[in-house]
Amino acid sequence: MIENYSLLLLICGGAFLIGALFPIVFKRTPISIPMLQVSFGLAIGHWWTTLSFLDPIDNGLIIEKLTELVILVSLVGAGIKIDTEFSWQLWRPTVRLLMIAMPIGIFSMAVLGYYTFGLSIGAAILLGAVLAPTDPVLASSIQVGPPNTKGEDISRFTLTSEAGLNDGLAFPFVYLAIKVAEAFSEGDRFTSDMLWSWFTHDVLWKIGAGLVVGIVVGKVMAKLVFSKYSQDTIISQGYVVIALTLVAYGLAEIVNSYGFIAVFVAAFAFRRSEHEHHYHQKLHDFAEQSENLLMSLVLVTFGMFLGQGLQSGFELTWRVYIASFAFLLLIRPISGLIALSGLNLPRTEKYTISALGIRGIGTIYYLSYALNQGFFGDEDALKLWVVCSIVILISIFIHGLSAKKLLKMTTN
Repeated sequence: MIENYSLLLLICGGAFLIGALFPIVFKRTPISIPMLQVSFGLAIGHWWTTLSFLDPIDNGLIIEKLTELVILVSLVGAGIKIDTEFSWQLWRPTVRLLMIAMPIGIFSMAVLGYYTFGLSIGAAILLGAVLAPTDPVLASSIQVGPPNTKGEDISRFTLTSEAGLNDGLAFPFVYLAIKVAEAFSEGDRFTSDMLWSWFTHDVLWKIGAGLVVGIVVGKVMAKLVFSKYSQDTIISQGYVVIALTLVAYGLAEIVNSYGFIAVFVAAFAFRRSEHEHHYHQKLHDFAEQSENLLMSLVLVTFGMFLGQGLQSGFELTWRVYIASFAFLLLIRPISGLIALSGLNLPRTEKYTISALGIRGIGTIYYLSYALNQGFFGDEDALKLWVVCSIVILISIFIHGLSAKKLLKMTTN
């Protein structure tokens, strides 16, 4: 692709220009930035026939690291902008979505993948695991506003906190899929001892350690940044955001825990330490701009990949579309309503929270991460990329067109 370097720079400039002009040109329309950027990439991938094919399997490591970076920046931004304090009553909807809705989604999609697409057991579990978490990047438009804007409604807060935590909490199921695939690839069976090892290490230890690392890093960095010695000094918000992200993520990975959980919790703990300080606004603005720039690159590239697939004549079966719509319009909303049942929330808020389960860059990251481990066959890998890509594409347009109307229902 280096021979097309100048044209690629032009494409990147076009993607960034879309983001810059969006608030002016499309402010009064239901169109979202992700919709425009994916469409832009689709057109380029379809009509630019001399461009090298963007094979996601061959470029799995690049995809993994780029999407990982986008998610990390998004998680920091999500943690910093939450005004709601931590209390069981306020966080109950979030906990229910994580503990009830997400497992239901994983199980349902795994069954659908196994029987509809003929995936192996490990690949079917992986399909459910990578599609289960809502996306913190593409969901930024339906999340809470900047710090200290007050008046967070329950729908936006729940969607923000869910997206911030479920990316990390999906990891145990991704590891379960990898271990099942590894066992079967070596001709073994997935035994009860393997299941117990997975539960104690990948679930209990990694989640617990990630929470602890996040709390410690967030509170220590808040002490440093908001100490009396730094009050009269201008500290670059860029340094703080990047340091908070990398320190939390690096320490979490060193102690073999979940870095995504640690980063979001660190950002939230940092915010709660001096929750009314005006400096959080600067941190949020830097994180949001960085996230949007990186998101633009990923979405345009994703669209180019889809456009190349269409240009090459790749045919999608009806099963892919049915499974995609079933997951987005039935499985997620129903599992969300089940999770939120019994809570003292208006029916419109329950439906809005359940319906707005946006899928996106998190799915791409988890899928590339798992496939890079080398335990899934090429046939399963291709099916997984096809199904996940269509789910993401449909989600971008369905949720992009409906989000404003759904959220408006909760404020009326």
